[in-house]
Amino acid sequence: MFKLDWKRLSMTAGLSLTLLAAGCGSDEGSESTDGGDSGSEGSGGESTEEMNYGEEMGYEITGIEAGAGVVAASQEAVETYDSLSGWEVATSSSGAMATALGEAIENEEPIIVTGWTPHWKFAEYDLKYLEDPEGVFGDAEQIKTMARSGLEDEKPNAYMILDQFMWETADMEEVMLEIQNGASPEEAAQNWISNNEDAVSSWTEGTEEVDGTEVELVYVNWDSEIASTNVIAEVMKEQGFEVTITPLDNGPMWSAVANGEADGMVAAWLPATHGSQYEQYGDQLEDLGANLEGAKVGLVVPEYMDVDSIEDLQPAE
Repeated sequence: MFKLDWKRLSMTAGLSLTLLAAGCGSDEGSESTDGGDSGSEGSGGESTEEMNYGEEMGYEITGIEAGAGVVAASQEAVETYDSLSGWEVATSSSGAMATALGEAIENEEPIIVTGWTPHWKFAEYDLKYLEDPEGVFGDAEQIKTMARSGLEDEKPNAYMILDQFMWETADMEEVMLEIQNGASPEEAAQNWISNNEDAVSSWTEGTEEVDGTEVELVYVNWDSEIASTNVIAEVMKEQGFEVTITPLDNGPMWSAVANGEADGMVAAWLPATHGSQYEQYGDQLEDLGANLEGAKVGLVVPEYMDVDSIEDLQPAE
């Protein structure tokens, strides 16, 4: 199973993430941006020429962890778009970003956050992606399943369940929202499994029940991956596996599977978000394909903000 040093790394990463989330809140950033289309009227009857969202937000985009692909893309957007000249991407955590988003919406204040779909915030709030005419954030992403080399031979039933795991955005967001509303990840996963027996049967089709075979799964501590990893873990437990799930930062998650210290993950966002990790570790693990299609990343604002495109914002300079 895990090497001792790696175990310590995972515990440290998990603790640091927990402390950060506890200190900051639940999921999304504060302070945001916008300078609107000239000539059109905003919700308060002012033209967007008069509504300099950027000035109100301190020309700041609220981001998540510094190593996340959506943060890197947001920083690239600041360099690419004249409308974002002088802006900054403030990094924090996914939990802190969600907290700031909720507080801004409660007060109907402007905010721009680094966002992604699937995420519970789209079920909870009226949000929209800003158009990205320069294509900085890329096309739709896939969330893919990765397995360590040799898993198919050593644990064929676990391999097959991971290989056959596939669900939809609405499924993931249902689990995420239940967790956000107070359920434990295990409880939310079990509830979804109970209500979606046909989907679960398609994941376990052709497999045999086992008697305590150990499986180690890793994931990055994002709400989306907490949901998916707990669901697949609970399915495996029902098949007789003894499953351990460990939250890690992006790099350690990939290296754990690549080095054989973990059996697999269902948390690989590609081609953009985890593109650098895939380039580094992709040839050392087995790509089992997408478990969710149509994932998306970009800059997200509340619907009440009178801005539709990144180009509608106003520079700080």
